Formats: sequence, C-alpha cells, structure tokens
Amino acid sequence: MPSSAFTPPLVRTIGLMRPMAWLALAWRDMARAGWSSFAHGIALAVFGAGIVAVAHHRFWLLAGALSGFLVVAPVLATSLYALSRALERKETADWGVVFKTWLNWQNSHFNKWGNDYWCMVQFGALLALAATGWVLTSAALITLLAPVPINTPLEFVHHVMLAQDSWLFELWLALGGVMAAPMFASSVVSMPLLLDRRISLLQAVLTSWRTVLANPVPMAFWAALIMGFTLLGLGSLLLGLIPVIPMLGHASWHAYRDLVDASALPAREAYSEPYIPQGQR
Repeated sequence: MPSSAFTPPLVRTIGLMRPMAWLALAWRDMARAGWSSFAHGIALAVFGAGIVAVAHHRFWLLAGALSGFLVVAPVLATSLYALSRALERKETADWGVVFKTWLNWQNSHFNKWGNDYWCMVQFGALLALAATGWVLTSAALITLLAPVPINTPLEFVHHVMLAQDSWLFELWLALGGVMAAPMFASSVVSMPLLLDRRISLLQAVLTSWRTVLANPVPMAFWAALIMGFTLLGLGSLLLGLIPVIPMLGHASWHAYRDLVDASALPAREAYSEPYIPQGQR
C-alpha cells in the first residue's frame, strides 16, 4: 500500500469505565469459544510453570523472566483476537480459527517480499527483544544491588521488597515501569490492528500511541486492570492465568474495536466488514 494513499485510522475517545465493558464482552466470547479460548490460558500457565521450574532457585532471574514474558503477551494472544473477530462476524470460532491464525497467516498477504508480509513477525521480534532486555536488566539489578544473594521468592520479599534503608525495590519497579509504559503504548491496539487490516508496523504502532494519547486516563485504567488481573493469575500458583489470559486477550480485541475505526484501510481478508460501535448499531 503506497504511503501516499495511506489514510490514518480514526481514533475514538472513550469514557473512563469503558474497559469494564471490554471485560464483560470478553467473558461472553470465552463462553462461546469454549476450550479453543481457555486452551490459551492453559498453555501459558504451563509455560509459566516451566519458567518457574527452571528459575525456581534463581529468583533474580525468575522475577525478570515472568515480567518479561508479559511483554510479549499481545503477540501470543493473536489467535484470541482472531476468535473474537470470528464471533463478531457470526462465524464459527473453533480450533480451525486458531490453527489458521498461526499456520496460514501468510496466505492473507499478496506480496511475500514486502514489509506488510513480515510486520507481525517484526513486532513480535521487537517485543521479544524488549522482554529479553528487561530480563537481563532485572537480573543484573537484583544480583548487583541486593545485600545478599536472592534465590527464592521469600528472599526477594525479605531482602528487596521489605528491606529498610534500601531503594532497590522502588528502583526495580521504576525501571520496569519505564520499560513497560512505551511497550504498552506501542502494543495496546497494534496486534489486533495488524491482524485485521493491511497496515505497516510503523503505522500500527503510531496508531496505538495516538490511541493512548487521546485517552490517557481510560488507558491508564486499562493498564492497571491488566496488571491487576495478571498479578492475580501469577499469585494463584499460575492457575489464575487459565481464565485471565483469554479474558485479557478477548478484551483487547474489543478495546481495539472501540478505540480505532480502521474501516478505510484494506482488510486482511476480503470478507471483513466495517465495524459499527455497539451504541450506533
């Protein structure tokens, strides 16, 4: 798509509590998609358990690995967006949609050598690189500045979180926030937009930033909800991730649909229909 013909997607403004509606719609999608939705949560909970098993006695690494894992979650949830899109179109949302999303995504591209073909791969690689950077930063910070070696979660709580006369935990949170904020702003609608419409990676990321800047307070609330539910999932021995992951994935699709009107852009698939907000149907 020539850059001269590009029409930036329209970014809508929303009310503060609108993210709660996305969560309600997500539960509806989960109920309708069934195991094809919940399996994403099971898979990521098992993957998280693998991280814990490998780094159980290396909490300096575990803390960064789990939080870095969350950075790439928007890419991992791609097939959840596809399931919600299928339900929106009154199509069957089953394992076929999941397999098509991950195995046949390249069939929706006309030019296999163009940037459009690789945009989703590029974005996933960038998020993975950011996650790796945070894992290394977190591990170095805890290893170098902690008063004693940190090998278990209890040691992290005692010597980092609750340590008196130490700013290590505050510094760890601040650095994590500095890295997470631009990642959130870059990815809040990027992956659903890349899945739904023919748009370059740069254009999708810029649209995501415009969305956040147009709705700073609702987006901050949405980020807090994501963090809160994720912490609940992690704090429940990872079992809470089974419903939390699909819920946040489906909700992110509805967030994209509410926040961005991309109907002027070419669809990834010929049968894509323009979106009409619920209040205007």
